[in-house]
Amino acid sequence: GPTAAMRTVPLPDGLPGPVERFYREIYGDSLPVIESAVISGRASLRIGGVTFPGRFRFTHIAGRGYRHYIEATLFGLPVMKVNERYLDGKARMELPFGVIENEPKIDQAANLALWGEAMWFPSLYVTDPRARWEPVDDATAIIVVPFGDSEERLVVRFDPATHMPRLMEAMRYKGADSGDKTLWINELLEWSERGGYRTFTVGAVTWLGEGGPWAIFRVEQMVFNAEIREYIKTEGL
Repeated sequence: GPTAAMRTVPLPDGLPGPVERFYREIYGDSLPVIESAVISGRASLRIGGVTFPGRFRFTHIAGRGYRHYIEATLFGLPVMKVNERYLDGKARMELPFGVIENEPKIDQAANLALWGEAMWFPSLYVTDPRARWEPVDDATAIIVVPFGDSEERLVVRFDPATHMPRLMEAMRYKGADSGDKTLWINELLEWSERGGYRTFTVGAVTWLGEGGPWAIFRVEQMVFNAEIREYIKTEGL
């Protein structure tokens, strides 16, 4: 369905300098209260050293859970499908080589994805009382987010000229058998309007040490505050 009308709240006082400038740039004096988001578009996916074109749809109950559906394609036909979800604090990944679930390290990784992807609707970092911004310097701030009974941190680096975030970084497990966390780097490359608000529409995702992004996502459509509580439990588009 279309983006639903949404209520707004005033931009609060006391935010770190680069965060306040960013919010004023994209929202003005009021922040939208976003409860759900459906993000659809195309992607470039590097799998086993080979880059495939792809398409994706990410469905979010804001700050609570998500479902990812991704297709890698060849001549427009799907050659690999990924269905993964993070609901009620538990991750389940349906991959071509099997299902991964009930793995604490995958839950940690999924929780960071949940909050990292909220940069597509960044008012959530203020409107959700479980998240908060902490200052670092005039071009850097930290988002503190919940994870079970603990917290995780994502470092956000802003462009001083445009006030837009350009990098988001966190320490994240790559897999269920990872011994240590790896630096997870998200580049926010282009910004334009989707769903009635300015957001980043091209993003690249890189694991430190891999020499380049494994995925580049290009957003074509965003729908906010649609009713998705049943849709998020399904598979595919």
